[in-house]
Formats: sequence, C-alpha cells, structure tokens
Amino acid sequence: MRSKPYVLPDVLTHGLRIVFCGSAAGTKSAQLGMPYAGPGNKFWPTLYAAGFTPTLWQPSDFKKLPTLGYGLTDINKVEFGMDTQLTDGDDPDELRRKIVTYQPRILAFTAKRPAMTFLARKKVEYGFLDDTVGATRIYVLPSPSGRAGSFWDIAKWRALAEAAQ
Repeated sequence: MRSKPYVLPDVLTHGLRIVFCGSAAGTKSAQLGMPYAGPGNKFWPTLYAAGFTPTLWQPSDFKKLPTLGYGLTDINKVEFGMDTQLTDGDDPDELRRKIVTYQPRILAFTAKRPAMTFLARKKVEYGFLDDTVGATRIYVLPSPSGRAGSFWDIAKWRALAEAAQ
C-alpha cells in the first residue's frame, strides 16, 4: 500500500456503468480539490455535450457522478501536474484491484497515456479494446485536456455514452 496520500479522492462504488480514469490530477485540480478543474479542460462540458449528464455540471459536482452511474479515478493518485511532470506514482496494480473490487461495466481511460501504462503497451487506439479486467470492458477516449487539443474528437465520447446506455 502507498504511504503518500491521494491528491484527489476516488469516486467509486459498486454498480457503476463507467469509471473514467485519467493519468493524474492536473495542477489546478489539485489546488482546488476537484477533478478536471483546469480552465481549458473539456471534461465537464463534454460529459454534457456527449449525453452523460442532463445539464452542464461543474468540477464541484464530481461527488454526484455515481447518481448517474459514473465514477472517477486516476492511474497516479499521489502526484499531480502534466503527464511530462509525473515521476513514479503510476500504479496499474492498484487500479486493477479497484476495478476488480467495484466491477464497473466499462473502464474508460480519458487519454491514451494511462491506458498504455495500465496495459504496459507502447500504443493503443481510441475506442473499445479487446482487453478486459474480469467482465469490465476497456475504452480509450481522446484527452479532454486543453493541452491535447490536436487529438480532440468528441465523437468517441458520444459513442461511449451510447454504448453505456
């Protein structure tokens, strides 16, 4: 078990349709104590635009996600910042234990980096992968980070929202 405290709490419970998993909390998210809180991050607007939430939620609403069947975690719970700043906090085994424990229908990585780290691969594609964790399917989304704009495509988010219904 880790001795460092989590930067942000997990939002996990049994019976979830989707657990969204990022790399680590961004700097602004860590400062505010709310996930995907950076000013350029598209996570919350995308949840609404893709049909996951009935209205536009704010980062402060994150604890309400399970009421809609969604959860949140990161592959690196003990560091924060841009992916290039992360050093040694990635913990694929801990993430796997969480998924085995809570058994969501889908584990959706909110970028390629955490998916590649989790699967120990140098490359993954967007969309559903053939890999599973027990009965939990794995899906890779384009990053909602403002710094990943050249890779942005809401279509994969909308496809996941449809698949989760």
